[in-house]
Amino acid sequence: MSVKYGLVGYNSSRKHISISIPSSTEVMSPHIKSVEELKVLGINLSSLSAPTQFLICVAGVFLFYLIYGYLQELIFSVEGFRPFGWYLTLVQFGFYSMFGLVELQLTQDKRRRIPGKTYMMIAFLTVGTMGLSNTSLGYLNYPTQVIFKCCKLIPVMIGGVFIQGKRYNLADVSAAVCMSLGLIWFTLADSKVAPNFNVTGVLLISLALCADAAIGNVQEKAMKLHNGSNSEMVLYSYSIGFVYILAGLLCVGGLGPAVAFCSQHPVKTYGYAFFFSLTGYFGISFVLALIKLFGALVAVTVTTGRKAMTIILSFMFFAKPFTFQYIWGGLLVLFGIFLNVYSKNKDKMKLPSIKDLRNWLLTAKKVRFHSQEV
Repeated sequence: MSVKYGLVGYNSSRKHISISIPSSTEVMSPHIKSVEELKVLGINLSSLSAPTQFLICVAGVFLFYLIYGYLQELIFSVEGFRPFGWYLTLVQFGFYSMFGLVELQLTQDKRRRIPGKTYMMIAFLTVGTMGLSNTSLGYLNYPTQVIFKCCKLIPVMIGGVFIQGKRYNLADVSAAVCMSLGLIWFTLADSKVAPNFNVTGVLLISLALCADAAIGNVQEKAMKLHNGSNSEMVLYSYSIGFVYILAGLLCVGGLGPAVAFCSQHPVKTYGYAFFFSLTGYFGISFVLALIKLFGALVAVTVTTGRKAMTIILSFMFFAKPFTFQYIWGGLLVLFGIFLNVYSKNKDKMKLPSIKDLRNWLLTAKKVRFHSQEV
């Protein structure tokens, strides 16, 4: 475990230097851990206060990922496109690699700081997250896919129990139970009203969720240990992932039919995919900035809020069957997310005790009684 010393909040105009002393299990990067400049889409966040940095990152995540979600569902609404989720991921990774290369060329420091082996692992997890997620839309209603992605806590806890022997408090267990019940409720509702529901989609999005649960922590550790930039992370992880997907499609023979179909509908496939990838790339830049500045937990909380908004917009912009069971299942999931955030921030989020609630009710009754007498 690293011990860090830094100058924090000592005049915003000064450089912020963080020196890490690694433990016996960690090897410190040969580069000085200077975070004096953190730029996202040309915006230098380093000179801003922490609340301003947070607000800019949150606004960027919501803006670009809401557009991203709309375009993703729009692409899969093209008749005949549903079987080509992996090809969409290939095109998306190709665009991300080009965007990352352009951004990296605009920076002064073009060195790769994070080891290649780490990028190979991150690329594998990224392929699993995005590829399986895109492919699941061929079998699931879009809101169901999104509600699954909100429940990253469940595979994290299961892995923690069986792999690391962790023990969780009552709030975490309650959060996982609420999320699980909410998922079951939402999925059962979807299976009744959605014409394209398929259990294969549930399996695919569940596997994507497991990969997504691991990737945030791996990225956070790599970026902090080696001080890698956002553009470097995007370029290398997505370019390696592009090679993975291309090799997979060539092996199973899925490249030819996808290219033939997209060639017949270039605007609705490649055109939408370009803007879909562009907004996704911008969104990723802000998510990585959140991870680097505030940690993986804050980033997950923000992106989960964005996903809830995406579900609402999906029902508004795309015609699909609706049932109130979606609302009850979604509320259970949101309550589970709240419990999870509360368990990690008990000191900052002090909820009233039962005694406090009782005193508050008694006080309210007394006020009402005196007002009636007057």
